[in-house]
Amino acid sequence: MADPGLTGILLVGGASTRFGSPKALAELEGETLAERAWRLLGEACDERVAVGQLEGLPFQTHDDPGAGPVAAIAAGLRAATHELAVVVPVDMPLLTPEALRVLARACRDASVAQGGPLPCGVARRTLPAFETGERRLRTVLDGLDTARIELDERLLSNVNTRSDLDRLAR
Repeated sequence: MADPGLTGILLVGGASTRFGSPKALAELEGETLAERAWRLLGEACDERVAVGQLEGLPFQTHDDPGAGPVAAIAAGLRAATHELAVVVPVDMPLLTPEALRVLARACRDASVAQGGPLPCGVARRTLPAFETGERRLRTVLDGLDTARIELDERLLSNVNTRSDLDRLAR
């Protein structure tokens, strides 16, 4: 069941140069990574916002300024109507609704899992920290009151290459 008062921000991603094509459109278990992440956010959050510049997605996206995850998170926070958001990159297909809820519950100004900076929880009131022009997400999060939590390592599996996707499909 979706948590009331929680916004899910999906970072659709960009060119995916290491992957060779847009990762968001790659399939795992019959779903694109974008569809899978969008469904996950629908299960965990009562509001969803996608940020990116990719055509062919089955949902609307807010424009991504193309300046990396910090600027994309800022765009998501500006569109959010709730004070608390969880941010999910499109290339972490094993995340669960419970993992997102743990991030949300731990959030002070922000929250991250080991190895972060994504996925993360972020309070909308921190938007100014994401609008400074800083491009490194770790730097922004290090400047906030950020809770650090432990999640199952497997949930944090990241798809950067086609072989990563093949490994997860097995």
